[in-house]
Amino acid sequence: MNRMIFPNLPVADVARVREFWKSLGFTFNDDFSDENAACLVINDQASVMLLQSDYFHSFHKTQPATGTESLICLTATSRAEVDELCSKAAAAGATDTEERNEQGPMYGGSFRDLDGHIWEVLWMEM
Repeated sequence: MNRMIFPNLPVADVARVREFWKSLGFTFNDDFSDENAACLVINDQASVMLLQSDYFHSFHKTQPATGTESLICLTATSRAEVDELCSKAAAAGATDTEERNEQGPMYGGSFRDLDGHIWEVLWMEM
Protein backbone atom coordinates (compact mmCIF):
# COMPACT_ATOMS: atom_id res chain seq x y z
CA MET A 1 0.00 0.00 0.00
CA ASN A 2 1.28 3.46 -0.87
CA ARG A 3 1.10 5.84 2.06
CA MET A 4 -0.96 8.99 1.52
CA ILE A 5 -0.22 12.37 3.08
CA PHE A 6 -2.65 15.07 4.21
CA PRO A 7 -0.83 18.13 5.60
CA ASN A 8 -3.23 20.47 7.43
CA LEU A 9 -2.92 24.25 7.24
CA PRO A 10 -4.95 26.94 9.02
CA VAL A 11 -6.66 29.50 6.77
CA ALA A 12 -8.68 32.66 7.42
CA ASP A 13 -11.38 32.08 4.77
CA VAL A 14 -12.03 28.63 3.27
CA ALA A 15 -14.18 29.90 0.38
CA ARG A 16 -11.57 32.50 -0.64
CA VAL A 17 -8.75 29.95 -0.46
CA ARG A 18 -10.72 27.51 -2.66
CA GLU A 19 -11.06 30.18 -5.35
CA PHE A 20 -7.35 31.00 -5.10
CA TRP A 21 -6.27 27.38 -5.69
CA LYS A 22 -8.90 26.84 -8.42
CA SER A 23 -7.42 29.82 -10.28
CA LEU A 24 -4.06 27.99 -10.22
CA GLY A 25 -5.68 24.94 -11.86
CA PHE A 26 -6.09 22.71 -8.78
CA THR A 27 -9.18 20.73 -7.78
CA PHE A 28 -10.83 19.77 -4.49
CA ASN A 29 -12.20 16.54 -3.07
CA ASP A 30 -15.69 17.58 -1.98
CA ASP A 31 -16.13 14.38 0.04
CA PHE A 32 -13.69 15.89 2.56
CA SER A 33 -14.71 19.54 2.21
CA ASP A 34 -17.32 21.72 3.90
CA GLU A 35 -17.60 25.27 5.29
CA ASN A 36 -14.72 24.51 7.73
CA ALA A 37 -12.42 22.57 5.41
CA ALA A 38 -11.28 22.32 1.79
CA CYS A 39 -9.41 19.22 0.63
CA LEU A 40 -6.94 20.47 -2.01
CA VAL A 41 -5.93 17.60 -4.31
CA ILE A 42 -2.25 17.53 -5.24
CA ASN A 43 -2.31 14.01 -6.75
CA ASP A 44 -3.70 10.53 -5.95
CA GLN A 45 -1.45 10.19 -2.91
CA ALA A 46 -1.32 13.75 -1.55
CA SER A 47 -3.93 16.30 -0.55
CA VAL A 48 -3.70 19.38 1.65
CA MET A 49 -6.42 20.09 4.17
CA LEU A 50 -7.07 23.83 4.29
CA LEU A 51 -8.90 24.29 7.58
CA GLN A 52 -10.68 27.36 8.96
CA SER A 53 -8.29 28.64 11.63
CA ASP A 54 -10.49 28.02 14.68
CA TYR A 55 -11.37 24.55 13.36
CA PHE A 56 -7.67 23.79 12.71
CA HIS A 57 -6.76 24.75 16.28
CA SER A 58 -9.56 22.59 17.73
CA PHE A 59 -7.43 19.52 16.85
CA HIS A 60 -4.68 20.35 19.36
CA LYS A 61 -4.29 21.90 22.80
CA THR A 62 -1.30 24.14 22.08
CA GLN A 63 -1.48 27.85 21.44
CA PRO A 64 -1.66 28.86 17.77
CA ALA A 65 1.78 28.88 16.22
CA THR A 66 3.33 32.04 14.85
CA GLY A 67 5.74 32.42 11.99
CA THR A 68 6.45 29.76 9.40
CA GLU A 69 5.04 26.47 10.60
CA SER A 70 5.95 24.54 7.45
CA LEU A 71 7.33 24.90 3.97
CA ILE A 72 5.53 22.86 1.32
CA CYS A 73 7.14 21.98 -2.00
CA LEU A 74 5.27 21.12 -5.20
CA THR A 75 7.11 19.67 -8.18
CA ALA A 76 6.75 21.12 -11.66
CA THR A 77 7.20 19.54 -15.09
CA SER A 78 9.46 22.29 -16.41
CA ARG A 79 11.26 25.53 -15.59
CA ALA A 80 8.46 27.36 -17.43
CA GLU A 81 5.85 25.74 -15.19
CA VAL A 82 7.72 26.98 -12.09
CA ASP A 83 7.51 30.55 -13.41
CA GLU A 84 3.91 30.11 -14.59
CA LEU A 85 2.59 28.73 -11.29
CA CYS A 86 4.34 31.43 -9.24
CA SER A 87 2.99 34.13 -11.59
CA LYS A 88 -0.55 32.69 -11.47
CA ALA A 89 -0.38 32.62 -7.67
CA ALA A 90 0.67 36.29 -7.61
CA ALA A 91 -2.17 37.22 -9.98
CA ALA A 92 -4.60 35.43 -7.63
CA GLY A 93 -3.42 37.40 -4.58
CA ALA A 94 -0.37 35.53 -3.32
CA THR A 95 3.02 37.14 -2.82
CA ASP A 96 5.50 35.83 -5.39
CA THR A 97 8.98 35.98 -3.89
CA GLU A 98 10.20 36.66 -7.45
CA GLU A 99 13.39 34.91 -6.42
CA ARG A 100 14.17 32.02 -8.70
CA ASN A 101 17.03 29.80 -7.70
CA GLU A 102 19.08 27.27 -9.53
CA GLN A 103 21.12 24.58 -7.82
CA GLY A 104 22.64 22.03 -10.15
CA PRO A 105 19.82 20.20 -11.92
CA MET A 106 17.10 21.99 -9.91
CA TYR A 107 15.21 25.22 -10.59
CA GLY A 108 12.69 26.67 -8.19
CA GLY A 109 10.58 29.58 -7.07
CA SER A 110 8.19 30.22 -4.22
CA PHE A 111 5.18 32.22 -3.10
CA ARG A 112 3.24 32.99 0.07
CA ASP A 113 -0.44 32.06 -0.25
CA LEU A 114 -3.35 34.18 1.02
CA ASP A 115 -2.66 33.07 4.60
CA GLY A 116 1.12 33.50 4.45
CA HIS A 117 2.02 29.81 4.02
CA ILE A 118 5.13 29.34 1.90
CA TRP A 119 4.86 27.10 -1.16
CA GLU A 120 7.96 26.20 -3.14
CA VAL A 121 7.65 25.12 -6.77
CA LEU A 122 10.54 22.96 -7.94
CA TRP A 123 11.59 21.45 -11.26
CA MET A 124 14.28 18.77 -11.27
CA GLU A 125 16.09 17.64 -14.39
CA MET A 126 16.16 13.87 -14.24
